[in-house]
Amino acid sequence: MSSLLEKLESIKIRWDEVAQLIVDPEIISDMDRYVKLNKEYSDLKELVDVYLDYKNVIENISSSKEILANEQDPEFKEMAKLELDELEQRKEELEANIKVMLIPKDPNDTKNVIIEIRAGTGGDEASIFAGDLYRMYIKFIERKGWKHELTTVNEGTSGGFKEVGFEVSGSNVYGVMKFESGVHRVQRVPQTETQGRVHTSAASVAVLPEADEVDVNLNMSDVKKDTYRSSGAGGQHVNKTESAVRLTHVPTGVVVECQDGRSQLKNYEKALKVLRSRLYEQEVLKQEQEIAADRKSQVSTGDRSAKIRTYNYPQGRVTDHRINLTLYNLDGIINGEIDEIIEALRVAENAEKLKVGFEDENSVEG
Repeated sequence: MSSLLEKLESIKIRWDEVAQLIVDPEIISDMDRYVKLNKEYSDLKELVDVYLDYKNVIENISSSKEILANEQDPEFKEMAKLELDELEQRKEELEANIKVMLIPKDPNDTKNVIIEIRAGTGGDEASIFAGDLYRMYIKFIERKGWKHELTTVNEGTSGGFKEVGFEVSGSNVYGVMKFESGVHRVQRVPQTETQGRVHTSAASVAVLPEADEVDVNLNMSDVKKDTYRSSGAGGQHVNKTESAVRLTHVPTGVVVECQDGRSQLKNYEKALKVLRSRLYEQEVLKQEQEIAADRKSQVSTGDRSAKIRTYNYPQGRVTDHRINLTLYNLDGIINGEIDEIIEALRVAENAEKLKVGFEDENSVEG
C-alpha cells in the first residue's frame, strides 16, 4: 500500500508542477510545449482526483481503527465497525481502479488510423467477405461519431473488394481499432456454391496509426512518384486523366497507390499520408519485436499474419481466438456491433499489463 501511495504522491507533485508551468508566460508563448503540458495536466488530473479520494479513505480507516481500539461505548464501536467495513470495501475498489489507471498508455492510442482490408484465400468469396468487413467497420465508425474517407478501392470481380483502404478520424481511434489487425476468417456457403457446401475464406485487416510528419523522417528524394489512369470503382469518373498516384519508398520497397479522388494532388496527399503511416508502423513493430517474447501482448501485437477471428454463419457465431471469446450474435456483429468484442480485448490487454507490472515489482523486491 505504501508504495502505491508513494507513486501517487509523486504524480500529485508532478501535476502541481505542470499547473504552475501552464500559467508561465514563457511557456504560453511556446505553443507546442503549452499544448503538450495542457494535455499532461488533463491526463494527470483524473488520477490525482482518485488519489485524493484514496488518501482520504486511508485516513478514515486509520481513524475508525483507532476508535475501535479505544472506544468503550458498544453502540459507538458498532457504528465504527460498520463504517470500517464500508471503507475497506471502498479502498479495494479504488486500488483496483488505480492499478488500471497506472497502466502505461500506448502513445499511439489517441491517433487517427488508416485501415486496409485485403481479400485473402478464397477467391471471389474472400473479396465478398472483405466487403462485409468494410461495411461492418463503416457502421461501427458511424455509430461512434467518427469520420471516414476512402483512400483506395480495388473491386472484386463478383462483388466486395480485392483491397480497400480508408482513413478514420475521431477520438482515440487507434486505441479502439488496433485490436482489429490480423486475419479474419469466414465459414459459410458462398453465393457461387451450388452444392450447399460450407467454404472457408479469409481477409486481412491492417490498422495503421496515422503518422504525423514529426513521427517519420521521410526524405522525399527516396520517394518515387508515378501517375496513371484510375480504373474500377471510385475511378470510373476520372479514368481519362492520370489522376491516380503510386508512391514507392525506394529504401524499403513500400508501395502505396491511391486512385479514389478526382484530383491528382488530393490522391498524392492521401498516398503520402498512407506511406508515412506504413513506415511508422514498421518502426513500431520493430520496437515491439525487440521486447522480450514474454512481455509482448498477445492481444494487440499487430501481427497481420495471425488468425484472430472466425465468423461462422451456419452456427451464427463469432469467435475471437486471442481470448477464446465466442458470441452468438453474428448478425449484429457483422452490422457493426463489435463493442463487446473490443471491450473484452481491452480488458484482457490491461490484465496482461497488470500481470507484467506485478511480476516486475516482485522481481525488484526480490
